[in-house]
Amino acid sequence: MQLKISILLLHIFLFGNSHHVFSSEILGTEKMYAKEYFANGNLKAEGWKSMDTKTDFWVFYHENGKVASKGHFRSNQRDGYWYFYDESSNVLKEGHFENGSAENWWIFYDIANQSKSKFQYKDNKKNGFALLYKNRKLVKAQEYLNNKKTGEWTSILAFKLDNPNVSLR
Repeated sequence: MQLKISILLLHIFLFGNSHHVFSSEILGTEKMYAKEYFANGNLKAEGWKSMDTKTDFWVFYHENGKVASKGHFRSNQRDGYWYFYDESSNVLKEGHFENGSAENWWIFYDIANQSKSKFQYKDNKKNGFALLYKNRKLVKAQEYLNNKKTGEWTSILAFKLDNPNVSLR
């Protein structure tokens, strides 16, 4: 085992390029931790692979070194809750993926984080309700079907009257 570790480290030192992979094969598993780099040498992405397939937790970076996005993969597809950031580390959006498709509620922020919107997704399309906020106050509700707006309310009272059995949670 010591020899395998020495050979792996020597290989990384001598033949290192834009992809570094630290394998847990030495420990008897197929899972490995991988790092990818931009041409300028900055870290581009890091996370777990199994048989060249992204799995588990990954972090992607902007060229300036700040986090661009982070979340989980299952079989090379985004899966679970993800966060996306701009180059100044402000959260741009966050939401759920299932097998690579946007699903459930997604939250979008403006750069100053003064307003935000929440949209329901199904199969990567707006399907369901959207809530638009300004200064932390709900100012509008909308309804979507396959990315097309089918309804809009500028009063929460009007929305509740038209949709008495809908929960927006």
